[in-house]
Amino acid sequence: MNDDLTVTASPMPAEQLASLKQLTLITYILYALSFFTGFTGIVAVIINYIKREDTAGTIYASHFTWQIRTFWWSLLWFVLGGLLVIVGVGFVILIVDSIWVIYRLVKGILNWNDNKPMPV
Repeated sequence: MNDDLTVTASPMPAEQLASLKQLTLITYILYALSFFTGFTGIVAVIINYIKREDTAGTIYASHFTWQIRTFWWSLLWFVLGGLLVIVGVGFVILIVDSIWVIYRLVKGILNWNDNKPMPV
């Protein structure tokens, strides 16, 4: 009699994985558009949180974590920079924050294109 109760998870269907890949690109684009619109980043982070569970066990989970962290850290530095504009140093913080976000978006999209996870 076989008492082995080990259950292996079934692999994710290819169409679901393709859908997650497309959604990951869409969220990167929404984050990039937030430089011009200001609100699409909020839409992107909401999508990240809603669909995060669906990405578990895929390379896209690391991309979602990367995007969420980018959003919150960038928001923190944006608010701090905005408050410190009065004393002049805020402009430097805002410029550095913008460059950092661009770097994270480019690195994320390049890894997405190469089907690589993000180093989170």
